[in-house]
Amino acid sequence: MLNFRHPKQKQVLLIALPMIASNLTIPLLSLVDTAVVGHLEHAWYLGGVALGSSLISLLFLLLGFLRMSTTGLTAQAFGARDNHALRGTLLQAGLIALGLAFLLLLLHPLVMPLVQLFSQASSEVLQQAGIYFQVRIWSAPAALLNMVLLGWFLGLHNARYPMWLLLLNQSLNIVLDLLFVLGFGWKVAGVAAASVMADYTTLLVGLLLVRRLWQQRQLAPLTLGQLGRLTGYGRLFALNRDIFIRSLCLQGVFVFIAFRGASYGDAIVAANAVLITFLMLVSYALDGFAYAAEACTGKAVGAKDSSELQQLFIIMAGWGLVLGIVFSLLFWLGGTTMIGLLTSITEVQKNAAHFLPWLTALPLIAVWSYLLDGIYIGATKAKAMRNSMLLSFAGFVLCYALLQRLDNHALWLALSVFMLLRGLTLGWPLYRRGGDYLLKN
Repeated sequence: MLNFRHPKQKQVLLIALPMIASNLTIPLLSLVDTAVVGHLEHAWYLGGVALGSSLISLLFLLLGFLRMSTTGLTAQAFGARDNHALRGTLLQAGLIALGLAFLLLLLHPLVMPLVQLFSQASSEVLQQAGIYFQVRIWSAPAALLNMVLLGWFLGLHNARYPMWLLLLNQSLNIVLDLLFVLGFGWKVAGVAAASVMADYTTLLVGLLLVRRLWQQRQLAPLTLGQLGRLTGYGRLFALNRDIFIRSLCLQGVFVFIAFRGASYGDAIVAANAVLITFLMLVSYALDGFAYAAEACTGKAVGAKDSSELQQLFIIMAGWGLVLGIVFSLLFWLGGTTMIGLLTSITEVQKNAAHFLPWLTALPLIAVWSYLLDGIYIGATKAKAMRNSMLLSFAGFVLCYALLQRLDNHALWLALSVFMLLRGLTLGWPLYRRGGDYLLKN
């Protein structure tokens, strides 16, 4: 499974390793955010950042279809050697991203009143969450366009540019985080402002890299008239719609955990925030291989190569098993120490250690859903992803509803069931039909 001399293995690693290196800086930023705020005098600062960042995740990450659809369509155009589709996908996806960003900025004043109406968090946590949200939302245009650029680069099997952009974004974010919070004393507002400035800087550099790659591939310029043509938008909108529903369910699960955990007290919501931060560490590492799966699957689908898909399945299964074991061992052996590095608040440390066994088991359960997502995105099987997610989300809701008397344990059990169902519902069609399932329109 892990034969490093196999040409397909090398192709996967050339994309996965740079993306893992850069992706690990994303949870590193979250770790720094949590550590900086977690050492302030009150737990509500940490709870406020957790709740505020969950809201931004709901609004930004559920729009992650901008990256996913761009990667899948670009990779297929790359495999089919269709330069017209390559340029059209980038520019049409960029136009959609700007439209959605404008809509977010227009409607954002409605968000916090709704949160205050439905959330059972303390007034202090809600106040800090509002401060974070009101600053961070202004990065919407840059954040959404950055998703499109990342997807386009990955679809072209170019992992270097996304790596540079992610490293730039996260390193600048960390530096500004420390400056604004510890240096200027801006607290929660400083965490949000650092992200805004980093996103716009990354966008500027990303556009310069697009220009460079555009010239290297000798892509023809596109006029405004061509950009406005409806050809291509239909498939893009349909693909984005299904991935949006999938992303809405996924982000809804984590937002529900943040909101419901807040009802168990400030120390519980803060402890959950610490553990979810570690889970994000796993997801971003796995995303490196998921991105490779997207690019390689899309290229194989564009070239109509079923045998190449079968080789990719075997490679991804091997990596999934290895990575799941490694992360579970990491949390089992060093989880308590890692918690202590993030927060000095005794009550938060105690609660996080109590629920740590759930986190220890999750990598082995969740790894398959992340890698299978990459395969399905590359094949642009958005409808199948949507249906899988709806079923898994229903399982999450049912599990929590039946076992909510277990309080916070019920949240972590429901999350485990959710991840297990995702892997099973995505894996079964591939187990039965193999690569031919992905090649069928």
